[in-house]
Amino acid sequence: MPQHPRLASFLRPCGLIWASMCLCWEGFKIAVRENGLGALTRLPQIRDAALATLFSRSSKGFIAFEDNTVVPSLVQAASGVVLELGPGPGNQLHRFNSSAIRVYGIEPNVYYRDVLEDKVKEHGLQDKYKVIGARLEDSDVLEEAGITEGSLDTVLCIQVLCSVQDPKKVMKQVWKLLKPGGKFIFWEHGWSKDPLTKVEQAILNPGWSTFVGCHMTRNVMVDILGAGDWENPEEIEAPEDPISVLPRIQGVLFKKA
Repeated sequence: MPQHPRLASFLRPCGLIWASMCLCWEGFKIAVRENGLGALTRLPQIRDAALATLFSRSSKGFIAFEDNTVVPSLVQAASGVVLELGPGPGNQLHRFNSSAIRVYGIEPNVYYRDVLEDKVKEHGLQDKYKVIGARLEDSDVLEEAGITEGSLDTVLCIQVLCSVQDPKKVMKQVWKLLKPGGKFIFWEHGWSKDPLTKVEQAILNPGWSTFVGCHMTRNVMVDILGAGDWENPEEIEAPEDPISVLPRIQGVLFKKA
């Protein structure tokens, strides 16, 4: 018997939570064998490694899902000097218009580094895409790469604001780094407008945020609009999806000149 759509929407994230829990447990057992009780001090690294393994293994599935969304066209809209926030396993690399860009991929999870570098080579982007192991808040590291206030034509953000520590701070930094007229391109998820779905998100969020590394209950729209003055905030799209616990908002915003 097929599942009710709402039930399926609720259970799908549970599968990802469980998969991450299993990988975290395996990583913890290895750390205990190698470091004894010292493994307890390595819990953040164990989770980062588990998440990198999980999302690298499931990369093809996520790419196939995004192929049926607005994501490919959003990535194609990136131009000039581009900063990609949190590229993870590099799901967007094949979608860039490589003739019109130079991209910096800012990825703080070191366990993605090898798979990301391999994909850069696979798509022939060695001269176009530079991986930087840092957070957006690490301004000294960014400055060494030439990323300074007003230096970027585009910032690309595909499901990243849900996982950063302080989305308001990150968005203010995004706005600073963009040139006047620069583009902020995004596809994010946050609170649902549906009351029942909000309850489901609140139930899932503790496990989701702990083991999948992002939050279901953020007001992403407020964080984006509060970063600074945008030319076209009315063009943000929030497609109706009342039963999804991961409802998206999307758009291309231009920094006021």
